[in-house]
Amino acid sequence: MPFHLNPTFREALTDADRPLAGIWVCSGSPLVAEICAGAGLDWLLIDMEHSPNGLESVLAQLQAVAAAAVTAVVRVPIGDVVTIKQVLDLGAQNILVPMVDTAAQAAELVAAVRYPPRGRRGVGSALARSARWNRVEDYLADADRHVSLFVQVETVEGVRNAAEIAAVDGIDGVFVGPSDLAASMGLLGAQTHPDVVAAVLDAFAAVRASGKPVGVNAFDPDAAQRYLDEGASFVLVGADVTLLARGSEALAARWGRAGG
Repeated sequence: MPFHLNPTFREALTDADRPLAGIWVCSGSPLVAEICAGAGLDWLLIDMEHSPNGLESVLAQLQAVAAAAVTAVVRVPIGDVVTIKQVLDLGAQNILVPMVDTAAQAAELVAAVRYPPRGRRGVGSALARSARWNRVEDYLADADRHVSLFVQVETVEGVRNAAEIAAVDGIDGVFVGPSDLAASMGLLGAQTHPDVVAAVLDAFAAVRASGKPVGVNAFDPDAAQRYLDEGASFVLVGADVTLLARGSEALAARWGRAGG
């Protein structure tokens, strides 16, 4: 029986009549991922760069969130063709690659998510969840339709090259990372510094001029709202681990040693 995959994040953004808000899933827990997936947000990001996630835990989280009305994106730790192949074979349909500084890097990533002759993704669909073990009809021919690729601009060089990066055929959108951008500007930890915000908005303008959607990470509600007002198509507004940290601290402040 043919198996039908979910729409990609590219399609979700195209069809949306408003910006899409999401949450980081960094705990590595399928249970926590399932809780976040059912919260009512539009998308979630399963992170492999700064979280204790490997292939097995990403697979478990993709399975845990599959039934929810939410779009799952996986951030790979590095733009490596083998890592990307493995994550795609797990069934991730939406990939975010960090630290992309040039159009040449972006073009290499496009090749990594596409099968030959258009790219160099390894062929293993009969063995992999991506094609549901060949239950997705014509997966090899239609794989490009089932996969979306987003890249992260988070350095001064990346902002400078944002227009060229976004213009690469096969790049479906750009996500701006103010934390690493601030560090790149010599403003470590100052994500809402006026110079950092100005650089983020420069990237916005460049990406939007290319006709591609642009997103941003913004845990500060005022910053998130400003970026939405400035044209962000998608935002991340929190993380599972930070919600747990701040929530447990609030309990401790009232009921625990900190409040006693």
